[in-house]
Amino acid sequence: MSLIRPSLVRPFPALRPAPGRAPEVIAPPYDVLNTAEARLLAEGRPWSFLHISKPEIDLPPDTDPYAPEVYAKAAENLHRMIAAGVLEQDAQACYYAYRLIMGEHVQVGLVAAASVADYDTNRIRKHEFTRPDKEDDRVRQIEALNAQTGPVLLAYPSQPEVDAILAAATQAAPDSDGVAESGVHHTLWAIRDAGTLARLTELFDAMPALYIADGHHRSASASRICASRRASNSAHTGDEAYNYFLSVIFPHHQMRILDYNRVIKDMNGLSEPEFMARVAESFMIELAESAAKPAHSGEFGLYLNGRWMKLTIRADLIPHDPVGRLDVSLLQNNLIAPILGIADPRRDKRIDFVGGIRGLAELEKRVDSGEMALALALHPTGMEDLMAVADANEVMPPKSTWFEPKLADGLASHLLG
Repeated sequence: MSLIRPSLVRPFPALRPAPGRAPEVIAPPYDVLNTAEARLLAEGRPWSFLHISKPEIDLPPDTDPYAPEVYAKAAENLHRMIAAGVLEQDAQACYYAYRLIMGEHVQVGLVAAASVADYDTNRIRKHEFTRPDKEDDRVRQIEALNAQTGPVLLAYPSQPEVDAILAAATQAAPDSDGVAESGVHHTLWAIRDAGTLARLTELFDAMPALYIADGHHRSASASRICASRRASNSAHTGDEAYNYFLSVIFPHHQMRILDYNRVIKDMNGLSEPEFMARVAESFMIELAESAAKPAHSGEFGLYLNGRWMKLTIRADLIPHDPVGRLDVSLLQNNLIAPILGIADPRRDKRIDFVGGIRGLAELEKRVDSGEMALALALHPTGMEDLMAVADANEVMPPKSTWFEPKLADGLASHLLG
């Protein structure tokens, strides 16, 4: 039997909220809430997708979230929502235009099934390591549901014709529309026209690469499931649903990365004058009259002892390689590791990370309370920087990017059979 060459992306018949039900269904991504937060958010909301993505909320409080009964409960809840008519599957394969509005920020992308084969060959490019335990969790979840419910956030290099097709799609009446608890407005339009579907597939096939922004564990688990099912399917053709994974793909210039800031518990045994003298070896220091929000790459804010200072790294300390020149690398390699003694920010308990969505006031609060000794504010990583790291087949440092707004779980799911 001849194998079918996969396209980079393809349309699929999504399982999604029935007309008018999206506000009841959509939920934050499974990995941005702990169990207690999910339980509270889903209270009084029987159709919240959290009952599928965080199904331990429907089991006793002491339940291990990775226990077999948790995945079984997810499948039970999914089938219950389908039987009740809350979720319906489209009759035909579609692409979907997906618009996110958060305050003044608007971005429009494509919901599609992306090729596992292209992920495996790095045409869909990665920039993070994955943890086996997190992969295992997603594999068990997908196998229990026989569906991918958590979309992978991807970026495509700006392509004006794709942008125009998606913008045109948003002029019609939406198929799903809802505002999440966060205030983010999520809207979905099904694209059914055969000519438009074919043209979108053709335009994406012409792209050299797509880039994972968020969802490395979801895409890795899809790859594992595909390999397993392919090996056990003697009639495998390459056309099966398991050869693709659920994705939402935005033009890179519309995506918004916020700063990912650092707070440190102590000054590694240094006095304040000693610490500042060490900092001055690599950075120019200026006192700031208010919160020092970095205006460009190479500039940092330091909050210490009730004062903000602006730090600017020496130009000769900025390397040319795509990882070393990142602001997170510059700060780690010239201040956090050599001066504060934190060599492994993934594991060292003396450092914590604060997403820019919380603002610089959160940094002041953490330091003024006495919990932390100092805070460091960063300029956001650029999408072009992320893409350069992925193109070089390198890995971003930990806590480099904080994407906002977040996608909603439940707006579209990809059934595998």
